[in-house]
Amino acid sequence: MPQAKPAKPSITTYADHEVITPPNQLRGAVSTVRTRNPADDPVARAERALAELSGEFSGWMNEECERLHAARGDAKANGFNKSTHEALFRAAHDIKGEAATFGFPWVAALADSLCRLIEHTPDMTRIPLALVDQHVDAIRAIVRESSRPDIATVADKLIKKLREVTEDFLAQENRERPDYLDGILGPPPPTGDQF
Repeated sequence: MPQAKPAKPSITTYADHEVITPPNQLRGAVSTVRTRNPADDPVARAERALAELSGEFSGWMNEECERLHAARGDAKANGFNKSTHEALFRAAHDIKGEAATFGFPWVAALADSLCRLIEHTPDMTRIPLALVDQHVDAIRAIVRESSRPDIATVADKLIKKLREVTEDFLAQENRERPDYLDGILGPPPPTGDQF
């Protein structure tokens, strides 16, 4: 069977310029469903699949917390170097991205604060391990105590305080770089009623 000739672009010429419109070849790759079966809603299918997996979320978050705990222990034992710095950042960043999906929205804000500390401290050897400990311990505690009825209040206080201390530290460490400092000091994290 001979292949169809590729469509040519259309060219519209004006007095001082031309407009070239390439052919839309994506139309051939998309199929249209003429009769939509309400029972086959892709969003509903995705939600059902997520609901089936939700029983695993707590275990997965615990594994991520253990990975963060191990990265922190490695940084404490060996100091901050390229490897320990990257491992700690990756572990915190993964938690930041997964926490809300796994049902731990407050943990995302704490992990974000830890990521900011790691990412925006100009000299990694000056990152205070006590502040890293506070972030990691807070993340692990929120995950462990997530079923408490007052978890929102406790988490909001931890987020606010750790973010405040982190921002103060970053402001001090970046005081010689005011242009950089303007770009990293951001709005406060969301509180529990915003999740």
